[in-house]
Amino acid sequence: MLYNMKDLLKVAKENKFAVPAFNICSYDMLKAIMEEVEEQNAPVIFEIHPDEIAYLKDEFVASVREFALRSAVPVVIHLDHGGSIYDVMRAIRNGYTSVMIDASLESYEKNVEITKKIVELAHEVNVSVEAELGTIGNNGSYEGGSDQIIYTDPEQAIDFVEQTGIDTLAIAIGTAHGLYPKDFTPKLNMELLKELNDKIDIPFVLHGGSGNPDHEVSESVKYGIGKVNLSSDLKSVFFNEIRKILLENPTMYEPGEIFPIPNEKVKEVVRHKLQVLNTVGKAELYN
Repeated sequence: MLYNMKDLLKVAKENKFAVPAFNICSYDMLKAIMEEVEEQNAPVIFEIHPDEIAYLKDEFVASVREFALRSAVPVVIHLDHGGSIYDVMRAIRNGYTSVMIDASLESYEKNVEITKKIVELAHEVNVSVEAELGTIGNNGSYEGGSDQIIYTDPEQAIDFVEQTGIDTLAIAIGTAHGLYPKDFTPKLNMELLKELNDKIDIPFVLHGGSGNPDHEVSESVKYGIGKVNLSSDLKSVFFNEIRKILLENPTMYEPGEIFPIPNEKVKEVVRHKLQVLNTVGKAELYN
């Protein structure tokens, strides 16, 4: 079942669960995630960053849509960190049902201006819009962010949502893109999240959700987080397992021999994240 983000997260917010948004960078990763969410009867968001679609090419989205249309679980196809009208229009043309416009590094006024224009375009064709206010940190990921986290200001966020008409808001409460250093434990600003949730009614998005403690991420769902972006956790286990298999089996070359174990590692991460976000079994709420 193919959904837009607004309709998907309305159900999640009403029923106190969040939906994981998995960045996909290969057909095998798409296939593994789809098989696991169907096994767990859970909704899912597939998101593709402009750098990822530059590699995968537009034709890949047809495969994602085919999986979604054939599936009994709700699926959203989402543009992650679109940086321009070109990125957004390319995504809409390719059949995405949700887009993110990220003008968070612009001035507040410019962010409002750009986001409002994207909302006007996307809503005409029933495509949901996510925007970002504040800055997410960056641990070396291509997904962007800032060297210094600027927390989302609640009063500014109220104004931003009212002026732009966005469907979801990516907030900065202490996360960063990429993998955290081994000796660093990230911490969410839960009090800020509670304040934002008291003042704003639309679902929030947690970017850089791979490395945060599970108990914090689970708690954040109680206070308005409806979508959690996950990329590094999946890609790291997938490619680490491929490296291991090829090092141990240097003459192996058949995809059917190489990829099944990495795919199972991806499924383990997906299964765990669905449990953390209370998403298991929630597809039945959409019937």
